[in-house]
Amino acid sequence: MTTTSAPASSFDLIVIGGGPAGYVAAERAGAHGKKVLLIEREAHLGGVCLNWGCIPTKTLLNSAKVFYQATHSRELGIIVEGAAFDLAAAQKRKQQVQDGLRNGIRGLMKKYKVTVVAGEARLAGRGQVAVGDVQYMGTDILIATGSRPAKPPIPGADQKHVVDSTGILGLTALPKQLVIVGGGVIGVEFACIFASVGVPVTVIELLPEITPGIDLAAAKLLRNELTAKGVQFHLGHKVARIDADAVVHVDAADKEQRSAADLVLVCVGRTPNTQGLGLEAAGVDTQRGSIVTDDRCRTNVPGIWAAGDCTGKLMLAHVASRQAEVAVDAICGGHDRMRWRAIPSVIYTSPEVACVGLNLAQAEKEGIPAQQASWPLAANGRFLAEGSSKGLCLAVFHKQTRQLIGVTLVGGSCSEMVAGFATAIEAELRVDELTQTVFPHPTVSEAVRDAAWTLREAATAS
Repeated sequence: MTTTSAPASSFDLIVIGGGPAGYVAAERAGAHGKKVLLIEREAHLGGVCLNWGCIPTKTLLNSAKVFYQATHSRELGIIVEGAAFDLAAAQKRKQQVQDGLRNGIRGLMKKYKVTVVAGEARLAGRGQVAVGDVQYMGTDILIATGSRPAKPPIPGADQKHVVDSTGILGLTALPKQLVIVGGGVIGVEFACIFASVGVPVTVIELLPEITPGIDLAAAKLLRNELTAKGVQFHLGHKVARIDADAVVHVDAADKEQRSAADLVLVCVGRTPNTQGLGLEAAGVDTQRGSIVTDDRCRTNVPGIWAAGDCTGKLMLAHVASRQAEVAVDAICGGHDRMRWRAIPSVIYTSPEVACVGLNLAQAEKEGIPAQQASWPLAANGRFLAEGSSKGLCLAVFHKQTRQLIGVTLVGGSCSEMVAGFATAIEAELRVDELTQTVFPHPTVSEAVRDAAWTLREAATAS
């Protein structure tokens, strides 16, 4: 990371951490004319998202998807002979994508006259941040230090063939057999990548279903589609230990099984990066390692703010950036607040899963009178024309107000549709308004409108 030496030690805003919360906060504050200092300890700005998460994984996933399509395209009238997956070339392209985006962030910092300093930062008194022996003064301080992969106490997890979601991105050769410990979002995304290029993959998940938090029907459909790609799942299994050539796990009846592996990926969640910041000495409240904030991203200490994964809320890059915007708006005298009812999330597998708002089970748990309309994507013209396999649309409405409160989509390109439905939830659109909205045809997005029509027709019939 190129470091710009600080011309002075006093700033309007000091941002600790240069990820999707930190660099966005620096950009927004700089656009407001604030004098900003951004401190980052890693070699590049961009945080986990750009360097070890969203961008590199989606770049590799795209390469894997293209390879899978090339080798499974006969029914589309395309015959590809001798296709091979070149990991080195895919890694090179991943690096090019990252480098381009890194240059873009550096350009933004220069454009908004943000001073960037490399090093470990810690709170050193009221309005003070220390980087090594150098101290900086800030009218406001925003903590945006992100998170890191959690390390469960599994015997044998310290062996060389055991990696986390960061380490697996640096592979120079494909494994012969991959075992993934954890069937959450990160686990199934990597399962999809490696299974799509022909690697035998086994996923071991402690819970009875993968991807906890999404609609169970959607999770089951995703699991079935990944199984068809060659992924083997062991649900309700606990990992006992990791041996040199296998992962040992037990089922609910304590029956031991072994899954052979020359590479083991452990991905069982993430932990906020809050240690060593001097939070306790500064009096900043934390809860289970996360910084406690309100809906304006304020901590309990005036002048200290926090955004992103370090707050322990939804650990998503777009949430981090939005929190940063809210914090900067408040610092600049605005009245923006975080709203959590329409935060989209995506599982970038093949098929994709995209969710926004509440699913039916979540709505019922919150005591919200809700009803669900479902629509199979097999009834959608564009979905079939694209050669997709199975897909599903679930739309959840408030029974009394008939407002849209949640959407779950399983299928191709769902990630590109979900923002539109987030907007619909924010706008509090009702069934009638959705059915009166003109959707382009043929598109997969029509499925939500079709689902809304099923509710409208049912209401009319009753």
